[in-house]
Amino acid sequence: MGAGAGAIQTFPFDPRASVSGVGIQIGPMGEGGPTWQSRAVPERVHRVDFHVVMLFTGGPVTHMIDFADHEARAGDVLWIRPGQVHRFRPAHAYRGTALTMQPGFLPRAIVEATGLYRYDLPPLLHPDPAQLAGLRHCLEQLEREYVDTATLPSHLHTAVLRHTLTAFLYRLAHLAAGSAGRRAVEGADSAFERFREAVERDFARNHSVSAYADALGYSRRTLVRAVRAATGETPKGFIDKRVVLEAKRLLAHTDLPVGRVGATLGFPDAANFSKFFHQRTGLTPALFRAGMG
Repeated sequence: MGAGAGAIQTFPFDPRASVSGVGIQIGPMGEGGPTWQSRAVPERVHRVDFHVVMLFTGGPVTHMIDFADHEARAGDVLWIRPGQVHRFRPAHAYRGTALTMQPGFLPRAIVEATGLYRYDLPPLLHPDPAQLAGLRHCLEQLEREYVDTATLPSHLHTAVLRHTLTAFLYRLAHLAAGSAGRRAVEGADSAFERFREAVERDFARNHSVSAYADALGYSRRTLVRAVRAATGETPKGFIDKRVVLEAKRLLAHTDLPVGRVGATLGFPDAANFSKFFHQRTGLTPALFRAGMG
């Protein structure tokens, strides 16, 4: 069924493994590749609390992200965002460059402008030759700046890394938006960004749109308008979608009893959780779990 335990293991970003302790890591995949990958059992699902971008020079590699298998080939880009449940195949199958980014390394304005938390965008990207050349150029420049700790003081080294990373992320975000048939990523409405952050923090105990609006200091109408503009959904639909995703993760990848899963997600009564899950997925929690076996 999955991890066979009561929780899905999360690997944190380790700044001690970075050059000069900065908030990114960049280097080749495969042997001697990313530190979190070498610690994770390849076939075991896990999360990371940072961004991972992999630019492939070989393949194919099938990588699972939140119940979907993505087959990456040479020239493809795979973008895994914080908290997504995913699983590596054997490490030796991965060839290319991996970039990891610690949340908080970039200022909020850049995070919003580059859509770093646009979970609605596809993780697997297929750049055309011109887009791929631009991404490679930016990534190669970023790697050169990353390892060059001799020519600048540490504070300027970090500043240059932030600027170079931002250029890469603008290209990546534009590609992701185009791949989804959306308009180019623009600066997100701050009301939606604050709501998204609050939901991510509190979805397991707060399912009320009014409670979020009150806590954030917005009217319900303002919140509805901001969330609909950013996602096409209502705030309630956004909250419920996040709760359902976490329920699926826990049902598929842990051995927690259904009642415990519901309690973990803010449903003290198991029957209410089962009703909620069935209304939004068409399956009972038990049937969903059985189908993942």
